[in-house]
Amino acid sequence: MLAINARGLKKYYGEVRAVDGVDLEVEEGEVFGILGPNGAGKTTTLEMLETLREPDEGEITILGYDTRENPREIKELIGVQLQTTAFFDELTVWETIDLFRSFYSRALPISTLVELAELTDKAGARVSTLSGGQHKRLSIALALVNDPRLIFLDEPTTGLDPQARRRIWDVVGLLREQGKTVVITTHYIEEAEELCERVAVMDHGRIIATGTPHRLISEHVPESTITFRMYPGMDVNMIKEIPGVVEANSENGFYRVITTSPHETLMAIVSIGRQEGLEVEEVNMRRASLEDVFLKLTGRTIRS
Repeated sequence: MLAINARGLKKYYGEVRAVDGVDLEVEEGEVFGILGPNGAGKTTTLEMLETLREPDEGEITILGYDTRENPREIKELIGVQLQTTAFFDELTVWETIDLFRSFYSRALPISTLVELAELTDKAGARVSTLSGGQHKRLSIALALVNDPRLIFLDEPTTGLDPQARRRIWDVVGLLREQGKTVVITTHYIEEAEELCERVAVMDHGRIIATGTPHRLISEHVPESTITFRMYPGMDVNMIKEIPGVVEANSENGFYRVITTSPHETLMAIVSIGRQEGLEVEEVNMRRASLEDVFLKLTGRTIRS
């Protein structure tokens, strides 16, 4: 069964088309990412899926329930971590989780949630004393209070240092192992590639591509880039004749080669170099990433 089935979602604010015709399918048990820059429409899309915002147009089914007809039933089955969460700062972590548990007909034990969020040593600490990463993990724990089947995480690692970000990734990994469906919005390329089985690339209120990170890269940007130094150098036209090479140029002994067959191309370059009595040095090979996919589809980087 589909965890999410959305068709023709639109949400306008005056002349601003925040979401402009989004179709989305998410399978149960998968970690699904919505990747795009700030202002792409990711949060507005999530808020409609979470029944927090009414779409101007379109239909949404969450775990078999229509969002317009069955919002209460849906809220019992989902967990939501918002971009920003306001807490009672003087409550402890334990008290905060206990408060949120009281909102549901059934809930996980507090100790289970504290452990999952890696906050066992902070259970008795006031919320006001938590670090940014601990605060984020507490907000995720609260999203899991009702043992949801579907969890929405909206930019869960924004503003965190690399170590804190990794700890959030570990929590998502545990949810995957439990068979939960997780939907993550992010503008971090490496986060989408690391966590998500499938990704929807979103820009200007539209989803412009969907698939596994590998398929998106293979389909839209199959080339890799090889850079190296070689002295005194070889004729760049010899490199251009290597099968798979799309583009090659050189300047002052520094070569840059774009190819669809990176390993074969590199082996051929080394072989030609040896035949000519030349040494290939400072070799660097970079495969395309989801950022290259975004650049190819939109003409700009995801950070812009």
